[in-house]
Amino acid sequence: MPDDRSLSLDFTARPAKPADSEPRPLTVAELDRSIKGAVEGAFETAVWVEGEVADARPAPSGHLYFCLKDEREDASIDAVIYRSNVTPRMRQLCVDGARVRLRGRPTLWAPRGRLQFIADRAQAVGRGALLEAIERLKAKLAKEGLFVPERKRPLPGDPRTVGVVTSPTGAVIHDVCRVAFRRGGAQILLCAAQVQGAGAAESICRALALLQRVAEVDVIIVGRGGGSADDLGAFNEETVVRAVAGCRVPVVSAVGHDVDVTLVDFAADARAATPSQAAELVVPDRQARRELLRRTSMHLARAVHARVSRDSVAVARVARRLGDPRLAIRSHQQTLDDREARLAASIRAAAAKRRGDLTRAQHRLAYLHPRAVVARERAELARLRARIAALWNASFERRSGVVRHAVSRLHGLSPLNVLARGYAIATTADGRAVRTAGDVEAGEALHVRVRDARIEATVVEVGPPEKL
Repeated sequence: MPDDRSLSLDFTARPAKPADSEPRPLTVAELDRSIKGAVEGAFETAVWVEGEVADARPAPSGHLYFCLKDEREDASIDAVIYRSNVTPRMRQLCVDGARVRLRGRPTLWAPRGRLQFIADRAQAVGRGALLEAIERLKAKLAKEGLFVPERKRPLPGDPRTVGVVTSPTGAVIHDVCRVAFRRGGAQILLCAAQVQGAGAAESICRALALLQRVAEVDVIIVGRGGGSADDLGAFNEETVVRAVAGCRVPVVSAVGHDVDVTLVDFAADARAATPSQAAELVVPDRQARRELLRRTSMHLARAVHARVSRDSVAVARVARRLGDPRLAIRSHQQTLDDREARLAASIRAAAAKRRGDLTRAQHRLAYLHPRAVVARERAELARLRARIAALWNASFERRSGVVRHAVSRLHGLSPLNVLARGYAIATTADGRAVRTAGDVEAGEALHVRVRDARIEATVVEVGPPEKL
């Protein structure tokens, strides 16, 4: 890319020549052609230019028109890509907020005397600073939940007053009023606001706050006409988005055209492609309602008439089934007399049964009188005492015999009787009985038990037993 190129134009003041030698003045076309030649001559070869796309607008002819802006300095240049060089990829690249690199040459468009850059190639570099900032803000607000569908409120069915935040001189307020008055004549309350340029965001927020103070306002339309990304920048400001999301009444966004998308569209409760559509969303059609009411009234009248006819037939049918009411009353009186007689008989039978139950209860109470109970229990107690004494004596004799027999058997099996016959029991220091020679060793201490004493002994020798 060439650096520091300058146009070879010389506008230095020179001494005036005599009137007869004064040069012929140039026409505007000649001046444009001279400047165009100088610009194109200064750039003999194609150059690459990098910047951010703004105000992109595809033309019906197929050309692409947009503005290329410098992000670091306040500088811009109009750019165009002619249809013969436009590719589908270029149409995707050249959108507002995109950062691109273009190859082409600068020139002067004579019909408007405007400097522009004619490009034949385009490369993607990344997102522009403006688009990056909008995307970061969108992600931040989405993370806070300002765009979730659960926050969207339904629009009122029959609003009393519709608040409008827009420019008082634009076409938005005229479109809204025209559609609103045509559909139902709802009251329109305009709160004028600056919708583009410096201070627009503060003006919109102030207008929203003022409308929310009016108790009669049921819904608010925030709108403006179409424009470039810079023109719609106020509706991407964080303060405006938060003000829309925090409104006490539903908000309809009608910013730009259908292809224009701002952050306010996500925060609003509803989005309209145009201001006229926004008015149609919030203002019900009076004529359509009147027609609906007429049809509903007609259906209701028919339904009531049919219901009355059906009920009349049902009443006549019931009247025929009922017959003379006097006969019905007399029949019921006879039924009442019969039931009274049956009730009296039932009462008498129940009374007789209760008297019999009372007599039987008195007999039972006499049998269960404390004196009779005590006498019966005393006789039973004496009988039980005699039986227990007999059973005790028999059991004692039987168990005494068993004990004596067991004592005699234990005495016969007692080891003391064996020891009395001259035998002894030898045990080791830990209490184990010595049964074989392998149970002791020489020098080991033993306890020897005889019938009437305990002898402490030491093993001198372990040998085979002697013959008896």
